[in-house]
Amino acid sequence: MAKIPPQESPMESMKIRRRREIEDRDQPERGREEAGETSWTVGSQVTLPYLLSGIGMVLAGFELDIIQHWPVFKAMSEIFILAPALVGLKGNLEMTLASRLSTAANTGKLDSAADCWLLVTSNLAVIQLQSTVVGLISAVVAITLGSISGGNIELNRAILLCASSASTAFIASLILNITYLAPAVCGLLITVTPVWLLIARRNSSSREVLQTGWQPVLVAMLISSCGGLILDKMITDPRFQGMAVFTPVINGVGGNLVAIQASRISTYLHQSSIPGELPQGMQELCPNVCQIFLRSGPNSNSARVLLFLVVPGHLLFLFTIHVARGGHASITRIFTVFYLIASLLQVFLLLCGAELLVRLAWKLRLDPDNFSIPYLTAFGDLLGISFLAICFYAKLVTEG
Repeated sequence: MAKIPPQESPMESMKIRRRREIEDRDQPERGREEAGETSWTVGSQVTLPYLLSGIGMVLAGFELDIIQHWPVFKAMSEIFILAPALVGLKGNLEMTLASRLSTAANTGKLDSAADCWLLVTSNLAVIQLQSTVVGLISAVVAITLGSISGGNIELNRAILLCASSASTAFIASLILNITYLAPAVCGLLITVTPVWLLIARRNSSSREVLQTGWQPVLVAMLISSCGGLILDKMITDPRFQGMAVFTPVINGVGGNLVAIQASRISTYLHQSSIPGELPQGMQELCPNVCQIFLRSGPNSNSARVLLFLVVPGHLLFLFTIHVARGGHASITRIFTVFYLIASLLQVFLLLCGAELLVRLAWKLRLDPDNFSIPYLTAFGDLLGISFLAICFYAKLVTEG
């Protein structure tokens, strides 16, 4: 009687197919591409977008410094708690989308026009759905934290804050005057939510985001809200006057740079290995600092370049703020030294965290494109606001 061979499980079959895909790729050609990616190549690709986004964050800082004195901001301090969560949410959703599309492009999933259209539209629908839901939840968290820190919950203010948060997250760049239309806006956003859900379920990758992509975004929102609580306490203290203009800059720079690194590591893992198994040269789950920044390889090369860009970029942004006379704080030499040390330490810690978190997500068979960036940018917001508060306190102590 012939012995029937055991059938392979779906997981084992997927692993075998994935290994064959990796083995069938043109390894010599990919090796030449990685070998040809020098520090100059990485720097030339990153520098211009980094500087342009930095100027945008400087302008955002100017705007925050102006509107912090508006009556609504003085009457509703919860807005300062909500601001980092909303800004971080917008950045998280956009950067996770960019990371997913980058991985899809590098693994051949965008070669077909039909596949490209389906993938893009489904992922955009996921972002609309997540922004609406998480924007509403972040407002509830801001109201709760505000009440815990000494405020009172009023129904009208709660409805206005929830509607403002959900609509701002839904329409990122549109400023709405919805004081009298708050219930209608909430109802409209809730009504269109099922539409985004139906569109998002059309693609397998976006369906995966719907199932596993909520936890990182929600936890990141909570972490950013903690940073917002610190910002609320600092920005209303006259001793820390001028902090508002620097907050979007230090938070945005750290988040942008670590998102680039996390996306590059994630794409490298998708190209080189299968979920659950780290490729050769990345076997350590928790690499040391020398392995992250000093060894040879494309990921270490980009980490060095990104860390190098911190000080020149921030010097340019500080100079822009000084020339434009933005903010209410004087940029002295002592403050500049403290600020540069804080920003450099922030990005250093985030780049180290990116290596650890992306490897951990891959080892746990989670997609790093969806899992790692929200956590990293949220911690970047928390570190940025905390370090900035320390800089102002140190300036206050040293300069009297």
